Amino acid sequence: PASAVMAGMKVVVTKATEDGNIDVDDLRAKAIEHKENLSCLMVTYPSTHGVYESAIREITGLIHENGGQVYMDGANMNAQVALTNPGAIGADVCHLNLHKTFAIPHGGGGPGVGPICVAKQLVPFLPSNPIIKTGGSHAITAISAAPWGSSLACLISYAYICMLGENGLKKATQYAILNANYIKERLKGQFDVLYTGEKGRAAHEMIVDCRPFKEKGIEVTDIAKRLMDYGFHAPTVSFPVAGTLMIEPTESESKEELDRFCDAMISIRKEIDAVDKDEPNNILKNAPHTLTMVTSDRWDFPYSRKEAAYPLDHILDNKFWPTVRRVDDAYGDRNLICTCDAIEAYMEA
Repeated sequence: PASAVMAGMKVVVTKATEDGNIDVDDLRAKAIEHKENLSCLMVTYPSTHGVYESAIREITGLIHENGGQVYMDGANMNAQVALTNPGAIGADVCHLNLHKTFAIPHGGGGPGVGPICVAKQLVPFLPSNPIIKTGGSHAITAISAAPWGSSLACLISYAYICMLGENGLKKATQYAILNANYIKERLKGQFDVLYTGEKGRAAHEMIVDCRPFKEKGIEVTDIAKRLMDYGFHAPTVSFPVAGTLMIEPTESESKEELDRFCDAMISIRKEIDAVDKDEPNNILKNAPHTLTMVTSDRWDFPYSRKEAAYPLDHILDNKFWPTVRRVDDAYGDRNLICTCDAIEAYMEA
């Protein structure tokens, strides 16, 4: 959308229903309204809300009927592989993320590598390369120095796919969905899941709503920081909905690890219930608790060191110690901060 706006294109946002799906009636009206200038629909499947769009074929059909193309975000391919595919759903373009789905790490902004798949009508426009002959009969100019991506990343994914085979890849998808729904059921009654499908299930990820805890003075960030005391890096915070956790266990976690995470979340919920809104000196607001804090001679908190550092007994066997407490989150991204010496220091020199 940002690049489209820069190019002078008009971006139209469709409405969502209460269950997080695309409002098909709203989409139909907008597709017809903009029929003469309709370029494409960008859609994520399953949605980032963790829901399979049951009307996805109708959605893509509406766009095609009104002269547009469908670009499908491939971020959630680990809930599609061997069960369905972008072509069957009606997509015309899709990038297949190697991270998450095909064994490449997700952190650090990438690596953003993976095949871009197109329908037959777009093949003539595939990009060329000045050195290696690639692209279609009406190829656009090169978009990458390496026409087939990074061999360092692609070979790992290729080996992963070959070793798993068709059956293994299907099981990976099924386990990713099973693991997410297992967490959803274990957390039932403790945390609300914001969106579910028509049968009350999640896809491979779910959004846990932490906004009700604001009335006790607890923010989603406090829960994320407290998870560090339990030995977990927090799931995605405040995306795609502010004040929520997006939990995506993938297929790689064992039942024991899933239970360990659920036990931590349930324990944190008990801590939230025990919080007094008028007393900010509480275990969540002070999290995470570092080794320096816990071993200090000074302890000015209304809870024990054990509650702070070892809230569950099994943590005694394998404790992760956060090295620092809290930084200013996104403050540094939004505010210019000068780290230079004061002017007086230069004057003295």
